[in-house]
Amino acid sequence: MKDAFGAPQSLLVLGGASEIALATARRLVALRTRRVWLAGRPSAALDAAVAELRGRGAEARTVDFDALDPASHETALGKVFAEGDIDVVLMAFGVLGDQARDEEEPMAAVRVVQTNYTGAVSAGLVCAGALQAQGHGSLVVLSSVAGERARRSDFIYGSSKAGLDVFAQGLGDALQGTGVQVMVVRPGFVRTRATAGRPEQPLATGPEAVAKAIVTGLRRRSETVWAPGSLRMVMTALRHVPRPLFRRLPL
Repeated sequence: MKDAFGAPQSLLVLGGASEIALATARRLVALRTRRVWLAGRPSAALDAAVAELRGRGAEARTVDFDALDPASHETALGKVFAEGDIDVVLMAFGVLGDQARDEEEPMAAVRVVQTNYTGAVSAGLVCAGALQAQGHGSLVVLSSVAGERARRSDFIYGSSKAGLDVFAQGLGDALQGTGVQVMVVRPGFVRTRATAGRPEQPLATGPEAVAKAIVTGLRRRSETVWAPGSLRMVMTALRHVPRPLFRRLPL
């Protein structure tokens, strides 16, 4: 449960080695979140994240989680909820893929979609059910502006995020009145290890800025968060650009 000041006491991160997730966890721990679970595949990065959060005063633990193994999600995530209520679940896993390669290798494209969409649907429903059973909590879903409109440069990745975004919106509607909040976060280009070497897009930002937007959105109980906020108006305009003209834009 949240403390007397409204700060969440517990956090579960799906994709625990994510730079955005770790930046968010740091901010929440600074706001008195004390119990943190990092779910992901075992790695040095995941171990380092746990060690850092423990150094900041959190009771941090890991749980094995593989987005590409939906059959294991109920058991793996059930272990976390069996240990006590979770105030915030942050779904931060995903892959960008390689558009050129993925167009030539359909199974590579399928892996992107299975990770970003199928895995997220499975994990999202498991977590939503657990949050609903405890009667409170927030499910934060890391989407992307790439899902707002198909672009030649990343339509495979964008299609997976479009599906995830619609799923999360619908799930939020289904959970109205249950005490569970669903918040969709739509970052633009974020400077991380995953985007290193890629051409930087306009309104690019960093993990800390996205984390700040997430924490602010949780405090306000927002349904949708844009990072940066100016992307809302930009994407509203781009959504209505005629397709022949849209194809010519350097996107």
